[in-house]
Amino acid sequence: MITGERAVTGENGFNPSWQRHVATYELADGILDQGRVLDLGCGTGHSYERLAPRVTVGVDISEEALAGQQRETVRADMRALPFADGAFDAVFSSHSIEHVPDPDRVVAEAARVTKAGGQVVFATPNRLTFGVPDEIIDPYHHIEFDPCQLRDLVAPFFGQVRVIGLFGSPRYMEFHDRERAKLRRLLKRDPLKVRRLLPMRAKQLLYDWKLTRERAQADALAAGIALEDFHLGEDRLDEALDLIAICRDPVHAATG
Repeated sequence: MITGERAVTGENGFNPSWQRHVATYELADGILDQGRVLDLGCGTGHSYERLAPRVTVGVDISEEALAGQQRETVRADMRALPFADGAFDAVFSSHSIEHVPDPDRVVAEAARVTKAGGQVVFATPNRLTFGVPDEIIDPYHHIEFDPCQLRDLVAPFFGQVRVIGLFGSPRYMEFHDRERAKLRRLLKRDPLKVRRLLPMRAKQLLYDWKLTRERAQADALAAGIALEDFHLGEDRLDEALDLIAICRDPVHAATG
């Protein structure tokens, strides 16, 4: 099932999330090596064409998400990729490593399928600015990272690592701060944190329902968000919306 959590539309209140996801691909175009690129955890493949002229191969666990994409796609678990060692010039993973309980396995597989001297780029939400920093609110996320945690995750697998951030314009941050205030008000209604006792599937259904219900409504502030409301930076990473780890020289390839 394509859930409300996936980036599938830019309509109404979904627009800011949609633009943020698309911006990750748009800005990655200036970072990624050329050649054959593995689009890891690609979902519906909403923005892979922004990486052209690179040839991308989409991988996702959901057959439904892969359906209809006009490129090579493979249904697979990110933690056990059906590709030979060094099969790709680069790997790009946008908003995917937070969706598994053991992201180190994803990082190891990404490093394995990347050629010697190649590049892997991971983009993931910053836990310090996504939801609330001391609790994972999105029930589709198993783990979220701050800048140091992301660096620590990827560093053992690569010879070079640089962590940068995706930042929003004042217009986007007005929307972002409004939504975080709404979330804080909602969480105050559950001071005993009974929500943590709910089965995961129940949390996901409630989350999908709430996202779909709220974001289906017209929202002038949300509608005004565009690609130009996002940029990359290396300073004040604790305030970044998303974190982007730019990794090079897979250790397996470097050591033979």
